[in-house]
Amino acid sequence: MNLKRFLWGGGLLLAAAVFLSACGLLQEPEAASAPIEAVPLVIETPTAAAVTESDTAVTDQTEPATTDTTTIGPVIFQIDPAQSQVRFELDEDLRGSRITVIGTTDQVAGELAIDLNNPTATQVGVIQINARTLATDNNFRNRAIQNEILDTGAYEFITFTPTAVTGLPETVNIGDTVTFTIAGDLTIRDVSNAVTFTVQATAVSATQLTGTATAIVNRGDYGLQIPSVPNVANVEEEVELIIDFVANAS
Repeated sequence: MNLKRFLWGGGLLLAAAVFLSACGLLQEPEAASAPIEAVPLVIETPTAAAVTESDTAVTDQTEPATTDTTTIGPVIFQIDPAQSQVRFELDEDLRGSRITVIGTTDQVAGELAIDLNNPTATQVGVIQINARTLATDNNFRNRAIQNEILDTGAYEFITFTPTAVTGLPETVNIGDTVTFTIAGDLTIRDVSNAVTFTVQATAVSATQLTGTATAIVNRGDYGLQIPSVPNVANVEEEVELIIDFVANAS
């Protein structure tokens, strides 16, 4: 009888292991294909019609023009993965206790074009996050996130494609901290939705910016289903996304 129970119990354990392996919870996720790199930002320049009458009048002056050493025009700033971090946060019940799950990665890249003399003309390029490198404090959960929820084997990157930057002041001085918004399309797996990030950024110097961008998304909008596993329940629908970034002039 004990042997039968042992064999029966062993069979159940084997079946459970096969099931978990089949659904990706025991499979090792795909590794990142390469270190993250920014998608180059193509700066949109003003048209020739933007040249004013006062601009052309300078060429008619008999006295030589004074050379202005101040940098004019936008400067490309690139997010530095070594000094930046992306994280997501949501709550769940784990073994009967309510906890906050936090996943992080430093594999984030993107470019910004900023003219501190005319910050309202700021342009932001595509922001990429390597989803294969997102990690929580639990390897079992990590495999579920990468293999089952995000399917990172097929969809390595999460991307945010900005469509509008609003709320910037007309001038920014070194040391100033400003708050503004970036609207765009956030793509997770093969689903894109409009998302707005609230950004708080500081001009540390003429060559470095630091800041934090935050947004809240609903995982249901992306069809992100939580696998049914023991001891996990009531996973929150809203997910907070945070990007802590350092961007340096390139």
